[in-house]
Amino acid sequence: MSGPPGQRPALRTGSPKSRFQVDVVTEAGSGPTQVQIDAPSGASGTKAVGGPGAEDSKGRFRVVGFLDAGGLGTAMDIGLPPDVSHNGDEVRSDSLSLHSTGTGHTHVSDSHSNTYYLRTFGHNTIDAVPNIDFYRQTAAGLGDKMSRPSLSELHDELDKEPFEDGLANGEELSGAEEAAAMAAKEAKGGAIKFGWVKGVLIRCMLNIWGVMLFIRMSWIVGQAGIGLTIAIIFMATLVTTITGLSTSAIATNGFVRGGGAYYLISRSLGPEFGGSIGLIFAFANAVAVAMYVVGFAETVVEMLNDVDALMTDELNDIRIVGTLTVILLLGISVAGMEWEAKAQIVLLVILLGAIANYFIGTFLPMKDKEPKGFFGYNTAILLENLGPDFRDEETFFSVFAIFFPAATGILAGANISGDLTDPQSAIPKGTLLAIVITGITYVAVTISTGACIVRDATGDHNDTVSDTINCTDAACTLGYDFSICKEGGCQYGLMNDFQVMSLVSGFGPLISAGIFSATLSSALASLVSAPKVFQALCKDNIYPGLGVFAKGYGKNNEPLRGYVLTFFIGLAFILIAELNVIAPIISNFFLASYALINFSVFHASLANSPGWRPSFKYYNKWVSLTGAVLCCVVMFVINWWAALVTLLIVLALYIYVSYKKPDVNWGSSTQALIYNQALTHSLHLTGVEDHVKNFRPQCLVMSGFPNSRPALVHLVHSFTKNVGLMVCGHVRMLVRKPNFKDLSQDHARCQRWLHKKRIKAFYSPVLSDNLRHGTQVLLQASGLGRLKPNTLVMGFKNNWSDGDMRDVENYINTIHDAFDLQFGVVILRLQDGLDISHIPGQDELQPSQDRAAGGVKEVLVTVSLAKDSDSDSCPSKSTSNQSSPLIMRDSKSPLSLTDQRLLENSQQFKKNQGKGTIDVWWLFDDGGLTLLIPYLLTNKKKWGDCRIRVFIGGKINRIDHDRRAMATLLSRFRIDFSDINVLGDINTKPKKHNKLSFKELMEPYRLKEDDMEQDAAERLKALEPWRITDNELELYKAKTNRQIRLNELLKEHSSNAKLIVMSMPLARKGAVSSALYMCWLETLCKELPALLLVRGNHQSVLTFYS
Repeated sequence: MSGPPGQRPALRTGSPKSRFQVDVVTEAGSGPTQVQIDAPSGASGTKAVGGPGAEDSKGRFRVVGFLDAGGLGTAMDIGLPPDVSHNGDEVRSDSLSLHSTGTGHTHVSDSHSNTYYLRTFGHNTIDAVPNIDFYRQTAAGLGDKMSRPSLSELHDELDKEPFEDGLANGEELSGAEEAAAMAAKEAKGGAIKFGWVKGVLIRCMLNIWGVMLFIRMSWIVGQAGIGLTIAIIFMATLVTTITGLSTSAIATNGFVRGGGAYYLISRSLGPEFGGSIGLIFAFANAVAVAMYVVGFAETVVEMLNDVDALMTDELNDIRIVGTLTVILLLGISVAGMEWEAKAQIVLLVILLGAIANYFIGTFLPMKDKEPKGFFGYNTAILLENLGPDFRDEETFFSVFAIFFPAATGILAGANISGDLTDPQSAIPKGTLLAIVITGITYVAVTISTGACIVRDATGDHNDTVSDTINCTDAACTLGYDFSICKEGGCQYGLMNDFQVMSLVSGFGPLISAGIFSATLSSALASLVSAPKVFQALCKDNIYPGLGVFAKGYGKNNEPLRGYVLTFFIGLAFILIAELNVIAPIISNFFLASYALINFSVFHASLANSPGWRPSFKYYNKWVSLTGAVLCCVVMFVINWWAALVTLLIVLALYIYVSYKKPDVNWGSSTQALIYNQALTHSLHLTGVEDHVKNFRPQCLVMSGFPNSRPALVHLVHSFTKNVGLMVCGHVRMLVRKPNFKDLSQDHARCQRWLHKKRIKAFYSPVLSDNLRHGTQVLLQASGLGRLKPNTLVMGFKNNWSDGDMRDVENYINTIHDAFDLQFGVVILRLQDGLDISHIPGQDELQPSQDRAAGGVKEVLVTVSLAKDSDSDSCPSKSTSNQSSPLIMRDSKSPLSLTDQRLLENSQQFKKNQGKGTIDVWWLFDDGGLTLLIPYLLTNKKKWGDCRIRVFIGGKINRIDHDRRAMATLLSRFRIDFSDINVLGDINTKPKKHNKLSFKELMEPYRLKEDDMEQDAAERLKALEPWRITDNELELYKAKTNRQIRLNELLKEHSSNAKLIVMSMPLARKGAVSSALYMCWLETLCKELPALLLVRGNHQSVLTFYS
């Protein structure tokens, strides 16, 4: 079939039932892919696409055949580029290939990606439209994580293989496969999830409506009066409402998993606060189970006592009833969240019935209840009970402390956040509505009890009014005289009868049932909350040894082990049966959690992180801060010593977690605030001019991979740690086309290695064609504002005479570039060298393709437990801290003696240096850097036992004068020294054999212009600028002799020093050839201990002014 001229050819299609169809391309042999296209008449219907290139992409094709819903579709209908239809050769260039399956279905595939072509804006592209599945975390519970096409897929050249480790999205399911998987999951029976009413509202109301409502509310009204009781309720509700708002803000700032308060706090403030609060919050909930069960058991035992049915004695009966009760609750919890939710609903119905029963009873006054103080609603009683009447040394705050625990329980819904269908919506609605409903209930009970019941009553029908003059109470107006109660001894009324609500109610036993319901529901909620929070804490592996409790069972991932642990903790406190001491601590644990939730919102808002975007908008950071302060105040109001104990426990756990530094990264507001502060302070620094008193050596260390030259890194870290900036620079030579993805991974790996080794430094790699150009980039671009390097630190080029002299030219020119940019320069020389990367086992930071191919297989002594994919790139602590440098290998031959010595010396600055000297040869004044570095070293613990000896040049006839002058200068600089040596014979001629050695060293690099034509000499000099001319040798003869002589003096005076710090000789740029300068440095440093050549930028870094 062919279309009319000018019309674009249509792709052959199959059944119109499906809009698109997914299939996998199967290629046979190396033959070209065949594309069946309905072309205009005269054109071939089959074209070969890909040719030999098809072999390269074998196994990497994921194909979609777009089928027109209306039957036949044109190429434009499915969004194919015009060139696909006209010219098969152009298909390759657009990264498309067409494939005919022989069934009439035509499929479109990308030449280097498996991402399905979707119909996007009428154009076929592997670029994906926004999709929520791209933003899921790996362990998200709401759906499967998918990966959008990577930048490499979209941007890299077609002949480049972007995925070396398999397909980018190879684990994804197609839409049909995903739907099938979900259907299968539902068929099996998925996890039980709760909505906001069943999961949050009911739980919070049951927890807040505790026994306080029935047995203490009337007493509080009697003590504080209606007015102050409402104020107490308002204050408690204010704290819980602010906390509820803060909880809502955190819960709506992203997907919330299980863990409740622990999850909210840890993901906001980090593992330190979250881990400490999570542990005590889980423990508080476990002990709260015992509190509520004992409350229930006491009521049961009291009822048994009334009918003389005690089993043993009251205390043991409480233990027996409490044990049986907690076993029953454990059974309900272990049965699953569904059964627990059903039990909660039954308890709620009973509780609501009891509350309704009370209010109905207030409208049904009976004559036989009047002697006990209940008269029904009466204005006189309302007015009398409006004000306070504190007795028995009670105060407003003591009464508030008794009431406040009744307002807690607002996190009961948040604690099972992992079992909620939509935590982001459920937690705010359920929590805030529960606070409102329970608050109104408490106020209503306050007003009704205050308007119906007098404070004191005798319970005697004969106490009627006989003397209207002396009787002024509200009861007098109702015909009763209870004035005798002022002397004490009365058992009825608001002040005396805790069970007065049973008296008022229409059916008394229902109030007892309400008390049972309130205690059991709270105990059940706590029994569920504690294991859920503890399980989330254990999953994060904050505390070692608790991972066994992280395991979940069943479709709801129930923490059965946590249930058992909570049961035993609760049982232990039930058997104690004395909770008067632990109760205030538990209240304070809850309050500490509330305080940190409020502080989390304030902290996150203050950090101003773009990631802080709660969909719940009715919060304010200052209100949240006020809530945090109020929580802390209430903690001390309730019980000051319990508050102190709580704070000490939180602080101890915080310090422990901070010290352990768990390997987690949750994007906490602490990180955001640190960034904010760092940025702010960096900007502030730029507005202040540098001052000599604040000078710090900020070093750019040309270390390569940080573990390649450990001696260099350790030494510089010794004097920059907590003092100045340290940047490990790495010039990576371009030997092939760079893979920037690998470079990024190497960067992260090296930075992690530095962090793991506790080296306070940054790793900064650059790509360049040679050392000089790369270092130029680092010198100019490293740092930020005032946090920029001012000193270049390099290793001495030990093998310079064996290599290409162009490398020496670049090396020396790098030093010149640093001086041009006003940097100080420091060069470290160890006789055995610095680079250990060629030794097997020391190349763990290098990419595998860069490692030397050898037959040696390493045996890992220890295994790093880091959770990232590059965990094997960083050696474990025990490996790196070995005293012996030898490593185990599957090689019969051990390391050579040279390599063993090199490894030993590479660790010499890592260990304690012991007693010895740091010899400072301060021959030339460079601003004081040569003296400052040894001083900073001696301030460190490893170098603390070393003493500074200073060597200076001088004249024989002025030695004493020069020594006194230097001593005066050092004392003004406040730098301690053990000795000052003035070298009067520094200009003495060196020994002949040393001069001969120097001549032999520089002989291969001489130009020898006298032995050739002038033009030839000039051409050779231009081609090889490092050549040493005869004129140059003659001109700098004295300087050459000085380097030889200094080496002799160094061997004489400092051969036993721990470290030699010496003024580095300068070579004038353009006048001294690289080879001659290198010969000077070689001659100066040979056959000496560790030597540091230092030359500052000749700006003062020391001052004696205050």
